[in-house]
Amino acid sequence: MPHKQYQGRPLPRPDEELVDQGLGFDLGTLMGRRRMLKALGLGITGMGLSSCGASSSPAPPAAPSAALTPAEAVASANGEIPDETAGPYPGDGSNGPNVLDDSGIVRGDIRSSFGETSGTAEGVPMTLELVIQDLAGGGKPFAGVAVYVWHCDREGRYSLYSDGAQDQNYLRGVQIADAAGRVRFTSIFPACYAGRWPHIHFEVYPDQGSITDAGNTIATSQVALPDDVSRQVYAQSGYEQSIRNMSGLSLRGDNVFRDGGANQLGAATGNVTNGYTISLTVGVDTTTTSRGGR
Repeated sequence: MPHKQYQGRPLPRPDEELVDQGLGFDLGTLMGRRRMLKALGLGITGMGLSSCGASSSPAPPAAPSAALTPAEAVASANGEIPDETAGPYPGDGSNGPNVLDDSGIVRGDIRSSFGETSGTAEGVPMTLELVIQDLAGGGKPFAGVAVYVWHCDREGRYSLYSDGAQDQNYLRGVQIADAAGRVRFTSIFPACYAGRWPHIHFEVYPDQGSITDAGNTIATSQVALPDDVSRQVYAQSGYEQSIRNMSGLSLRGDNVFRDGGANQLGAATGNVTNGYTISLTVGVDTTTTSRGGR
């Protein structure tokens, strides 16, 4: 039986369906809904009414957010950094030499060897910046943790281990995270050696006093270097081997960065003349069990 009224309003076409009452009735219904939504503090576009012909002013642009450093802009919401292998050349005492026992290992510039050894690694300048977050503490900066970093030289050699670099300890160093959880290392861009995507190793320790025992690590992982920047660097003199080694490799095909380095891929700024800054935010969760990357 057809209805004679709708919401207390007489239907102009009582023998027709509600949807066939005409434009005038539809507009009256729309205005009624508009007043109701206004009373509730709601906009009509979010209720799907804009298709009825109502116009609305565009929303004002969002206020610009505070500028982030490259490290803060990368992986900050991606959770815990994956636990990765320390590899065969850690220099932390777990496989041969332990450079973390040596006086002078806590330093920012890791380009040269220290102590009784001498020698400087050559290559395109690189600054590595890591921001360590305490996920167990709600993602706050992990101030006071010790971060040990190491990587190969321009020739693909690791100090302390590789032929031609066994008598060196360059490209290894420790920094203590500041109040913002940040550590910075001055170094050179590492090579790409056969079978591995370009990368940098690091371990996180609870504090400086715990670095002499690799069993104390609370995170062990690697930073993946960006494809485009790596290729620009490897076009420079001294990196010829890296061009050949990188041919045919892919980040996703790497045996460590199988997920494409989802939260391990560093952000890069700079150029080959003045050097690059590689930045990454590292989430560390002390409530999970670390395998020490081994």
